[in-house]
Amino acid sequence: MILWDKPREECGVFGVFGHPAAAEVTYYALIALQHRGQEAAGIASTADGRMYSHRGLGLLTDVFADVPLQRLPGRAAIGHVRYSTAGSNTVQNAQPIVVGTHQGNLALAHNGNLVNARQLRIELEKQGSLFQSTSDTEVVLHLIARAGRGSLVENIQAALRQVVGGYALVFLSDDALIAVRDPHGLRPLALGRLGDAWAVASESCAFETIGATFVRDVEPGEMILVDERGLRTIPPAARVPKRLCTFEHIYFARPDSDIDGWNVHAIRKQLGRILARKHPAQGDIVIGVPDSSISAAAGFAEASGIPLEMGLVKNRYIARTFIQPSQELRDAGVRLKLNAVRSVVDGRRVVLIDDSIVRGTTSRRIVQLLREAGATEVHVRIASPPYKSTCHYGIDTSSKGQLVAASHTVEEIRELIGADSLAFLTVDELMSAFGFAPGSAYPFCNACFTGAYPTPVHDMEKLANETRASAAVAPRRATTGVSG
Repeated sequence: MILWDKPREECGVFGVFGHPAAAEVTYYALIALQHRGQEAAGIASTADGRMYSHRGLGLLTDVFADVPLQRLPGRAAIGHVRYSTAGSNTVQNAQPIVVGTHQGNLALAHNGNLVNARQLRIELEKQGSLFQSTSDTEVVLHLIARAGRGSLVENIQAALRQVVGGYALVFLSDDALIAVRDPHGLRPLALGRLGDAWAVASESCAFETIGATFVRDVEPGEMILVDERGLRTIPPAARVPKRLCTFEHIYFARPDSDIDGWNVHAIRKQLGRILARKHPAQGDIVIGVPDSSISAAAGFAEASGIPLEMGLVKNRYIARTFIQPSQELRDAGVRLKLNAVRSVVDGRRVVLIDDSIVRGTTSRRIVQLLREAGATEVHVRIASPPYKSTCHYGIDTSSKGQLVAASHTVEEIRELIGADSLAFLTVDELMSAFGFAPGSAYPFCNACFTGAYPTPVHDMEKLANETRASAAVAPRRATTGVSG
């Protein structure tokens, strides 16, 4: 059982080409992306026509604790940190996935989710394909192998014409790095430069960590190809409307990242300002739920004139995937993650800022925690609209039946969490933080708030993914593989 009542990102990807210490660079970039996935990690590199890889379950530092990065030689490497939404958390599903083909070695790291993966898998199995994992990522590799075109680029393009969903894909062949972003831009992907080397990453914060320069975002549908001849871009065959993921800015991305032209911290702070103007609350102090709501709380305090205080302290040594051994600990799990600062809260009216409410259980526990610390009133303000629909594009959320806003009014949610008042942003208010006027054509996917998905979705496939993800977890051990 997951401790934290929040949507969970599927993974983060990184790739670099042209650096003499590619695996080391990838390792440190993945540390910057660790917040995107803590269940599995891996790195693959290439040198002299051979592919080297190591992957395993757990945090990046645990997976590579006994594996020197010198075992992954070469000037090109890709890496991955994973949270399992499609496929259970087993070593077989850890990435990058490395395969050998008649055209050479190929590794793939994937962030996102393919909504037609199950249908494609069934068709491929009927044609004789054998799968080694339950991850939808392997479907892409089988489609590439069966494409039968002249070049790897053409095979990838042929494969991606068959898939539907959100993805940022990073491929590594024996002599090239290839990165692709889905046509709608549902999953983020950025391009950077490190000396003479080129790099791609799920977030620009990875570039800061390794001393690289952020160049630009990869455009929706664009393919980036880097080899010894340099960097080339291949535009999408057909353009479709942008549908960038709003929740990257609301919750997932690090505040120091820039995504699609907007700084995450600046957007969150603006969301807080809008909350204060549109949904004010009478209070003595403003408190943000660590860590993703701190920026929004700062914006609310600035606009309202109510002092910002640190009334909640996060225990950073409790893993996001902490498994509670008993029902009692599950019920009180938030105390392991957060502590209220009694001297700050006692006797005061608290305005509590959070980024979202999913099931409502954590919000209820935080409100209770503040009251036990002496808060006389707790007014909850949420820096996003009510979360009503599941995501099919790489963000793991509870089933719709567990999403409290799908079946409860705002007043009913207020009663459920025990707050004195509760307010959410509207979709138009959310979009105004990005500079868009109400009712304009928003280049964002807000399906989790509206239920309006940018692609066809298949609920049975989502159910199948959730069923696989809840299957028994295999023994937690790392594996090393070399192909070539």
